[in-house]
Amino acid sequence: MLDKLQNVFSSFQKHQVKYVVIGGVASVLHGVPRATFDLDVLIEASKDNAVRLLAALLEAGLGTAGMTSPDDLLAHEITIFKDKVRIDVQTSTPGVVFATVWERKVPMTFHGQTFFVISKEDLIASKRAAGRPVDLEDVRALGEEGKQ
Repeated sequence: MLDKLQNVFSSFQKHQVKYVVIGGVASVLHGVPRATFDLDVLIEASKDNAVRLLAALLEAGLGTAGMTSPDDLLAHEITIFKDKVRIDVQTSTPGVVFATVWERKVPMTFHGQTFFVISKEDLIASKRAAGRPVDLEDVRALGEEGKQ
């Protein structure tokens, strides 16, 4: 999946979007062997960042980004864009606060493109708080089921 997202991450970088990869892709990047078919990102919930995000998505060829506004993006917890890939944009997620997640983000590189991923510690906190079976399985696979 990351090969389909290189232009998205490049565009995020160019537009200085404050984001971190969360969800299933973050789990995979931290070592969980499972399939996922969408990219979940947590963004800083500011109007300036929402403007930069939408511009970055449009530039990356995700035309459905033009169907929403920065205000709509900030008013709804999750906005979904579907084109070549599915990207779920969240302005909040259970168990973590963006400012803390941003401070502890983990830069990763794929084929020369750097992108930001939620730290393993914050990923576990988020997945525990979400509490869905798939999230709790990720926590177990990350080796943190007994830790609090």
